[in-house]
Amino acid sequence: MSFGARLAEATAARGPLCLGIDPHPELLSGWGLPATADGLAAFSETCVAAFAGFAVVKPQVAFFEAYGSAGYAVLERTIAALREAGVLVLADAKRGDIGSTMAAYAAAWAGESPLAADAVTASPYLGFGSLQPLLDTAAAHGRGVFVLAATSNPEGASVQRAQTDGRSVAQTIVDAVADVNQAGAGPGSVGVVVGATLREVPDLSALGGPVLIPGIGAQGGRPEALAGLGGAAPGTLLPAVSREVLRAGPGVAALRDAAARLRDAVAYLAG
Repeated sequence: MSFGARLAEATAARGPLCLGIDPHPELLSGWGLPATADGLAAFSETCVAAFAGFAVVKPQVAFFEAYGSAGYAVLERTIAALREAGVLVLADAKRGDIGSTMAAYAAAWAGESPLAADAVTASPYLGFGSLQPLLDTAAAHGRGVFVLAATSNPEGASVQRAQTDGRSVAQTIVDAVADVNQAGAGPGSVGVVVGATLREVPDLSALGGPVLIPGIGAQGGRPEALAGLGGAAPGTLLPAVSREVLRAGPGVAALRDAAARLRDAVAYLAG
């Protein structure tokens, strides 16, 4: 089954919410954990226990990478444990490069390596075509890719809102993803990332794939404002939340309850 089909099935059954595992040092401290590989492991194990039964979980790779090989070992175990629990894993790695280097990233995150997840985020800003090795590898292994299109950080606007042939650069990324999805059958496995707090949103009506929407909760995005975002098709929006839920820790039950409240708040997006 393709990633697009598995994602549609998972969100229909368990709600359209993507939960982040972001072991920021401040959160580790707030949970009474040390900013060490052992603290990282304890944090991640708690999140896995709390988020089992949800549709999608997104580990932020940078917070694992900060601990070197020990952090990557924790990430590998976390990905395996989430998948064992039946959760789709989206590795938030934001990889992007060219040629053989991109092919190596593709093998790591969408191939057969211990880091390979159900989907991975990618940056297209070396040119959308530079992502082809990743798109090919993901398709061959039934995995997904979420391509950065319109992010909510202020620095992104100077590039993403620039005009080319009468369209914003962000819109050209969305349109390129739409072309990839139209070449396949069933729900598209290539999605885009669009910030929840943007005032200008690309036209998503022809995307044919999922839309990851970070920034819900602590960053100011409101669940009730998401319906119909950019003309996206019903059932394709995947709000992402991290700190808003993680602040409820370190108790497993409190984390699960906080996640369930947000899942219920966006349940209408699954239609």
